[in-house]
Amino acid sequence: MSEIPTFKLSRLREIGWTLWDPIGLAPPDEDFEDEYDSYLLQAAAKLWRAEPDDRVCDYLVQIEQEHMGLGESPSAKERAIALVSALNAYIAGLRSEA
Repeated sequence: MSEIPTFKLSRLREIGWTLWDPIGLAPPDEDFEDEYDSYLLQAAAKLWRAEPDDRVCDYLVQIEQEHMGLGESPSAKERAIALVSALNAYIAGLRSEA
């Protein structure tokens, strides 16, 4: 797989804040607009490297449940699936530009 590109953080944030806001902070103000950046970048990098969608979804659910300490949520998997789908579309666009 080719080298991971420089993802456009503003686009990742747009996708993430729209589809995956486990803490419920949207709309973000400038104090915490970067709250999910590391998770979004990790998820995008995993998808770029062709990790299976379900593994990336599991990563996002684990972040919510364990790292953020939110526990189980009936909507966690649904949010993760939506985010992964949108990230895949973004990544497909990047691949077509390359």
